[in-house]
Amino acid sequence: MSNITTLKVRNQTVTIEGGELVGYQVSGHEFMHQKGNPGWRSIDTEMFPIIGPTNEAGFKVSTPKGVAIQDQHGLLREMTYTITQCTESKAVFIKKYQANKEVINSKYPTKSSTEKLSWPYDFEFNKTFELKDDELVITFTIAGDQGMPFMLGYHPAFMLHSKNPIISVGDKDISIDEVMALGSRALQVPNTNVISLSDEKKLQISTEGFKHFMLWTEVPNMVCIEPITFYPYEVKQENLADGFMHLTNKPSDFKVVLKPM
Repeated sequence: MSNITTLKVRNQTVTIEGGELVGYQVSGHEFMHQKGNPGWRSIDTEMFPIIGPTNEAGFKVSTPKGVAIQDQHGLLREMTYTITQCTESKAVFIKKYQANKEVINSKYPTKSSTEKLSWPYDFEFNKTFELKDDELVITFTIAGDQGMPFMLGYHPAFMLHSKNPIISVGDKDISIDEVMALGSRALQVPNTNVISLSDEKKLQISTEGFKHFMLWTEVPNMVCIEPITFYPYEVKQENLADGFMHLTNKPSDFKVVLKPM
């Protein structure tokens, strides 16, 4: 059975592979980075329930229910999506986690010294793609134990087609060279919910529920523009819990809108 899902509305085509956004084409123009191209082996992923590295803290993150074992950007990325709904314009995927269940860390042993990850809370994580007439809306819905601490980041990678693309926030422009200069550390773009990428085509990324963005790339042919609830690189790794939000008795929704301009 194929795990490829395709959505089409007017001149827009979205391709999803196992819950990962592997293509967003508008009138034949591809906005998403492609696997096999230099830069990153993936195209999108979610950072949950923590954002940032944990190796210097012994892969341990403090929670009200005790210490959780987490590698960089959390354990959700190690889990598999199940599709629950699909129409011509909309697809819904889910991941379910049972508290304290051990999840194998794919980075072990070559890139990490911790083999198994765990989290002391139950949760359900829904990812919805919906194509509208002129935009792609991606919604994340998180439900779980009341009071569960968490951070959320969305990590999409965009293909760059021109030599001098510009990322704009308000009246400030950021070059790809500025992002690359930080190496493996992401560039913080604080306190904004709208950012745009001006390349051969212009793409606006707007959010609801997130507080900031961070930018990352180490190559000139792609850039990751990542909505985040917390920027983790300003605190020591043992203090990552400073950035937690908490679930209430209702699911929490976060939204990212990709709008070609």
